[in-house]
Amino acid sequence: MQPAADVFRVPLSIVNAYLIGPPLAADRGWVLVDAGLSISRAAIVTAAAAAFGPRSRPAAIVLTHGHFDHVGSVEALAELWDAPVYAHPLELPYLTGRSDYPPPDPAVGGGAMALVSPLYSRRGIDLSSRVRALPDNGAVPHLPDWQWVHTPGHTPGHVSLFCAEDRTLVAGDAFVTTKQESLLAALLKPEVVHGPPAYFTTDWEAAGASVRTLASLRPEVAATGHGVPMRGRVLREQLDRLARDFDRRAVPVDGRYVRRPAVADVRGVRYVPPPVFPPAAVLLAVGAGAVVGALTASGD
Repeated sequence: MQPAADVFRVPLSIVNAYLIGPPLAADRGWVLVDAGLSISRAAIVTAAAAAFGPRSRPAAIVLTHGHFDHVGSVEALAELWDAPVYAHPLELPYLTGRSDYPPPDPAVGGGAMALVSPLYSRRGIDLSSRVRALPDNGAVPHLPDWQWVHTPGHTPGHVSLFCAEDRTLVAGDAFVTTKQESLLAALLKPEVVHGPPAYFTTDWEAAGASVRTLASLRPEVAATGHGVPMRGRVLREQLDRLARDFDRRAVPVDGRYVRRPAVADVRGVRYVPPPVFPPAAVLLAVGAGAVVGALTASGD
């Protein structure tokens, strides 16, 4: 699916990657945005070959952030294509092996994806030989019509990409178009603007400011890390509503990072607040974890 003329979506079960470049672009004539799960390599390579030709390699890989479902195949793809990787300076600690992300919060979101979030990897990866900081001026390497926008909150160095010419927004997880905390919604992907995945969002005040920044761009198309692309008046109305009422529509009633945000800098995580576990959430998380563990064991 093409959300915009030069943007190709690669749906990868619960997450999306994007290819940006003209159809049948020459070798090094396009950019990959995010790299899905650890099992996503083949799907991304196949999609790239279909869009640009089997011998066409990206000029670069740009990461909106470094969570496991966005960088799972980045090492393999960077090696295969001999491509540099770009990310925000505040995201580099998690991409150079210097820091792990703060723990997820299973007490927020009210869905199975949130409840089993302690099972998701939060470990940093080491791309030291390939990763580079995005330019300070907001330029996106090899995409002259695009700019990157710092949209922290979900992670400290989260970025979104925007093309002013056709008002296409690649939003990462700054906001999404499904209720990612719900397993059913994550699979069925109902078309609705929603706040960032709650269980991994560690600074809600910053997340709200980021949504307001993106709403002010008046995007025509939003291609998000989770869910299907949305466009036009419906997109803008729902995004405006989320920006205006972010505290009510997106911020959980309580939670580890609702009470106090995690603190991070260019060295990585510096402070993590204590957990908040409502009794019901604990029981549900334990039960959900046991089910996932049993299913995993039965598949070995």
